Amino acid sequence: MSADETPDQSVPDEVHEELMAATYRALCAHGYADLTMQRIADEAGKSKSLLHYHYGTKQELLVAFLGYLFDRFEARVAATEGDAPETRLRVLLDKMVPGADDDRDYDRFGLALNELRTQAPYVEAYREQIARNEAVIRRRLADIIREGVEKGDFREVDADRTASLLFAALDGARLQRVAVTDPSGTETASQSAFDAPTEVRAALDEFVVEKLVREGGDE
Repeated sequence: MSADETPDQSVPDEVHEELMAATYRALCAHGYADLTMQRIADEAGKSKSLLHYHYGTKQELLVAFLGYLFDRFEARVAATEGDAPETRLRVLLDKMVPGADDDRDYDRFGLALNELRTQAPYVEAYREQIARNEAVIRRRLADIIREGVEKGDFREVDADRTASLLFAALDGARLQRVAVTDPSGTETASQSAFDAPTEVRAALDEFVVEKLVREGGDE
């Protein structure tokens, strides 16, 4: 495929799913810096030309991958529609935190994803997709908080400001976990003593969510 050709991004759903899963595995195995279209193709058991046909460049494929991750997140959040605001808020916060049962691939992937994010100031397509994803997550948080206030389940608070606090706290905690993760898979002393996302998630429950909930709000 020549550089001036337009990729065919009308990729069938099952093929897109397969290639996005292969991208995840390749990022876990090689990290962002050593990621190549060939390595993604090898993970998928497909030809590299197929990836170029559907996505064009590696950059365009990774933008599609960021969108794919966000779509999966949105699908999990959508499953809580109709639940009480407190339940929805806790579920959404939980989805932003790696659980104790997540395997070492999660940490390797988190490191690779953070490497990709560091390129965002220099790559407009990454920057726009990441900014779009984060803005929607903050808006989801704010909408849930606003709904809780309107229903009388939550105390009167600034929904947008509270959402920004929750998002920033958990985003920073995930970054801290990545910073102390040994890419080889060996748990460091600092990791075993302090799991930032888990600790921050518990603190948000104690100091933010519990303070939001009105006594008797769920009755």
